[in-house]
Amino acid sequence: MKYASFHAILSVDFLWLVCANHRCAILTLFIFFVNQRKKILFLLKIFTINYHLEAFIYEKTFIFFALCAFLLCGCSESSTNFSSGLQKSNFFAMDTSIEFNIYGDASLLKEAQNVLTDLESEVSVTDPDSEIYKINQDGTGTLSGNAGNLMQEALEMCRRTDGALDISVYPIVRAWGFTTEEYQVPEETEIESLLPLVDYTKIQYDTATGNVSIPKGMTIDLGSIAKGYGGQLAAQLLREKGVTSALLNLGGNVQTIGSKPDGSPWQVGIQDPTGDTPMMVLSVSDQAVITSGGYERYFEQDGKTYWHIMDPSTGHPADSGLCSVTVVGKDGGICDALSTSLFVMGLEKAAALWQQSNDFEAVFVTDSHEVYITEGLKDCFALTEDHADTNVKVLEK
Repeated sequence: MKYASFHAILSVDFLWLVCANHRCAILTLFIFFVNQRKKILFLLKIFTINYHLEAFIYEKTFIFFALCAFLLCGCSESSTNFSSGLQKSNFFAMDTSIEFNIYGDASLLKEAQNVLTDLESEVSVTDPDSEIYKINQDGTGTLSGNAGNLMQEALEMCRRTDGALDISVYPIVRAWGFTTEEYQVPEETEIESLLPLVDYTKIQYDTATGNVSIPKGMTIDLGSIAKGYGGQLAAQLLREKGVTSALLNLGGNVQTIGSKPDGSPWQVGIQDPTGDTPMMVLSVSDQAVITSGGYERYFEQDGKTYWHIMDPSTGHPADSGLCSVTVVGKDGGICDALSTSLFVMGLEKAAALWQQSNDFEAVFVTDSHEVYITEGLKDCFALTEDHADTNVKVLEK
């Protein structure tokens, strides 16, 4: 199918090239006929026996070149539409595979990609050249540009979720082996020694200067919000460049721009936490759809499963009765932060936060495989055929 589509594109492109090669000659002839119309008709009257027949032929020729000129305008418009066709790129950044699908100029793909790689280079926990890495090593430093804005938004989300999101939980995540893939269940004494270092309120950040200071031994990690924030930045750039239809997939963190070119909403599948197939589909336009689940990264030891989403208050994987949380909203950074923190909170506290908010909707899947959706999603939510018997409840404010 892709091969056939490729040939179709070649055909359209070739037709435009033909038009481009001959349009100057056609337009020149058309202009000549317009400018010399009266003279040509006068000469036909003098030198031809059947003036009316020759004039008729001339008029038809005139109409032909007029139509050619009109079609040339059409060719030019088609070129614009063609250049706005689907463009794709795949690359690896922020520790995940990323796919961009945009309807617009192909050169914009690289610009959007650079937005993510530039942000990654500023906030990476492992890159010695990043601003965050230097702060973690020295205990102090300065954040600039998007890194500073990301820090501000992350701290706001820590406060909003009452610490269910904590950007200083990295030492705990590392102790469980999720940063190195050398998985282990740490000793309780080790967890207890690390918990005092997990406290976002001890991070001092001056929004005016960008200066940051942290206690000795603390490590800041903005990974719980960076992908969503980065997707939002990339989408913002593409909108400013005139893109009105796009889908950006950052390892399952989806950011949409507008709707599909035909005006219909984007269809975003949400994975079954206990399997590999989509459990449900959300129809969205111009929104982010971001999911956190224990199935994404985990290990098993002695018959028990341990996942990467940590409860900052206990130092253990979150055990809240939820196995998947999907957040939908305009702000990708907020959605990313909430998908993690609502998972930690559990259904009751998460629903309470949603009831107090007006900037997101959510889907919760419990350990017992029940689905709860907030009322703002009830008209754009559908279970897949394989999960049609799933019990779905609507949360209302």
